[in-house]
Amino acid sequence: MSKTVEFFFDFGSPTTYLAHTQLPAICAAHGANLEYRPILLGGLFQATKNASPVMVPAKGRYMMIDLARFATRYGVPFKLNPHFPINTLQLMRMAVGVQEQHPERFMDFASAVFNALWVAGKNLGDPAVLAEVLSAAGFAPPALLALTADEAVKTKLKANTEEAVRRGAFGAPTFYIGEQMYFGQDRLDFVAEALRD
Repeated sequence: MSKTVEFFFDFGSPTTYLAHTQLPAICAAHGANLEYRPILLGGLFQATKNASPVMVPAKGRYMMIDLARFATRYGVPFKLNPHFPINTLQLMRMAVGVQEQHPERFMDFASAVFNALWVAGKNLGDPAVLAEVLSAAGFAPPALLALTADEAVKTKLKANTEEAVRRGAFGAPTFYIGEQMYFGQDRLDFVAEALRD
């Protein structure tokens, strides 16, 4: 029986972008299923009394260096978004909506948003910029914007976030294989190891 990796994520986390660049290949190499679980990181932080590492200046400075090191190790482009921190409520609702209504397009959507934020450094809080990114990825911006007001979508995002809290998550990215939790893109080696067992 193949294993499943649940990937609790928020687009606003640069470490989550790095995980996104690696996790699909790791799962494919081990015949594992990969399930993206959108959450709202701000809600998770509030529920767990956690905060972004950038709230501690010394830690934030170090994290920027570490992100660049991992991007180099992975051979992927990375640029800190000049608009960071980012309000991702709209983006995460879109993620839920695309998963629910157009699951076959979800990876196109996720990659477009991650790349816009963490490679191109775009301000996705600007409606015109967001519309441009979505259109370039083959989506109809008005249709995705409509999803952000859908009550079922709002409820699902809230439920995902609450589930993450119940299961012990305190930040993103968080991965689960069964009941075993792994936190942070720098723990992907443990994820791969668990998939080999």
